[in-house]
Amino acid sequence: MNTKVLVAPSPHVHSGDSIQKNMYGVVFAMLPALLFSFFYFGLGALVVTLTAVASCYLFEFLIQKYILKTEVTINDGSALITGILLAFNVPSNLPIWIIMIGALVAIGIGKMTFGGLGNNVFNPALVGRVFLLISFPVQMTSWPVSKGLTSGYIDVETGATPLAIIKEGLKSGQSLSSLMDKIPSNMDMFLGNMGGSMGEIAGAALVLGLIYMLIRKIITWHIPVAVIGSVAILTGILHMADPEAYAGPVFHILTGGLLLGAIFMATDYVTSPMSNKGMIIYGVGIGVLTVVIRVFGAYPEGVSFAILIMNAFVPLINVYVKPKRFGEKRK
Repeated sequence: MNTKVLVAPSPHVHSGDSIQKNMYGVVFAMLPALLFSFFYFGLGALVVTLTAVASCYLFEFLIQKYILKTEVTINDGSALITGILLAFNVPSNLPIWIIMIGALVAIGIGKMTFGGLGNNVFNPALVGRVFLLISFPVQMTSWPVSKGLTSGYIDVETGATPLAIIKEGLKSGQSLSSLMDKIPSNMDMFLGNMGGSMGEIAGAALVLGLIYMLIRKIITWHIPVAVIGSVAILTGILHMADPEAYAGPVFHILTGGLLLGAIFMATDYVTSPMSNKGMIIYGVGIGVLTVVIRVFGAYPEGVSFAILIMNAFVPLINVYVKPKRFGEKRK
């Protein structure tokens, strides 16, 4: 017989997807939010984004080339995503040297320490962000006020975010109804007309990114819906129980980094569960922790901490929540 039979392990059919294709698909989905941030924060947003992205590329290249001495994989898109997400999570007036430290921690500790893409336990951008928040609390909580395309970089007016206004006001004994007069309307917050980080001021743009990724099947609906839905239900119950002490669901969904976290960070392939049921459990856990930290904790925002905490539970979720094998007998 002259016919040769090639024996190889599965999979035998390729879908056409690749790591690089999906990574750049996520980058494309983030473009609306990136453009919104440039529109609202001007030069500052541009400087922060370019610095974060360039630093992530540089540190990943140096670590792979000269420390780990492995193949350099900076073109797979993961460093680009980490850089953009890091920029989305910091103020648009953050000094360049602090951004570079955040990038080094994100890539060096959050990603490469675990072996690089596919091995990291925690979302690298959030590792960098939380490190900066703990190390430089003043700089990381001085949020520029949106002044449009004319906004500068360092010399800008700063102000409190809606979450901080509500948190501090309730702590000082003010009523929620009086505090709501000091924050933008729901429509203004949805369109991004408020103070905050680059990635939390463009709810409309983030939702556009979500729709794009769902259509392209880059992600599934399970994690975003579980995160946002659990926050809506919990804050809705609290608001009905005491409308003067707890803000409603719409406020909590549109403020802070909830949409950014639910859509772009909690859905990270490496640090989220593999099964649909596991994704829902993971998303609900993020939503519950976010509400607990925001409402009962000392810090006004809790999305970053909630995602990192649930990242640590992902291996456990994957072990105990997984589909039955084909042909397995029911017990």
